[in-house]
Amino acid sequence: MARQDFVKSKFFDFYSNIDYATYKQEKQRLQVELLKLQHWVIGNKKRVAIVFEGRDAAGKGSSIKRLTEYMMPRYFRVVELGIPTKKESKYWFRRYEQHFPNPGEIVFFDRSWYNRAMIEPTMGYCKKSQYRYFMSKVLDWEEQHIDDGLILIKLYLSVGKDTQLVRFQQRIVDPLKYWKYSKNDELVRDYWDVLTKYKEQMFARTASNKSPWVVIGSDNKLEARLKAMLYILSNIPYEAGKNFRPLAKENRRERFSITIEGVPFNNLNYRQFKILETLHGLYNA
Repeated sequence: MARQDFVKSKFFDFYSNIDYATYKQEKQRLQVELLKLQHWVIGNKKRVAIVFEGRDAAGKGSSIKRLTEYMMPRYFRVVELGIPTKKESKYWFRRYEQHFPNPGEIVFFDRSWYNRAMIEPTMGYCKKSQYRYFMSKVLDWEEQHIDDGLILIKLYLSVGKDTQLVRFQQRIVDPLKYWKYSKNDELVRDYWDVLTKYKEQMFARTASNKSPWVVIGSDNKLEARLKAMLYILSNIPYEAGKNFRPLAKENRRERFSITIEGVPFNNLNYRQFKILETLHGLYNA
């Protein structure tokens, strides 16, 4: 699992427990660099595929949204495939190959061919023989495409069970996000340990020096977004990025306040504020 624990290195430590003001500042700097990266991809006709995997509510979609927020729409795509047909289920790799990037394009996969490594066997959506075939072939398939010029980055956003539950509850009561929650989400939680077993097998058997997995803790979405951006920028050799350095922690801290049932809560960091706001919404739902 080469480079899996990159986020533990000192180079990334300052993103831990980052305050919201510094987050916004650093996000903008990283987004400027992502635009430079996109120009490099276009000008050099590179093909870039970025995979985001993780459990439901891990922050895959929101991370992709920040990554692509200021990119030129014509030169990137977000691929989020639904339930496969019988033919697609049979020809699994072909299903995703047709969505691979063209020269000069970046494609973000919001879940990917690795559905067959985790959610499908967990829920019984594929045959055991299909799972075994996938696990035995996927690395060779990826490395063949990499040898053919594809730049592939595989990111796994790791969310804790308690954090996932809070985010599900927040979705249920949020009039703008209720559609993100389904009964299937609740069902999958019952298989948490089973999916964990398949996840660990995936890391052990589908990572190599050429095609590594990178695991980013996503209980704090602000940190996860910045770390994902920085990892991508640090591992694609675009010319303009040679001198880019991450923003050092600022001494200043933006603080937040909220009043619940007449009780004021002051001097909160952003994450504390959002947790209290969510709990207040659940209590009054």
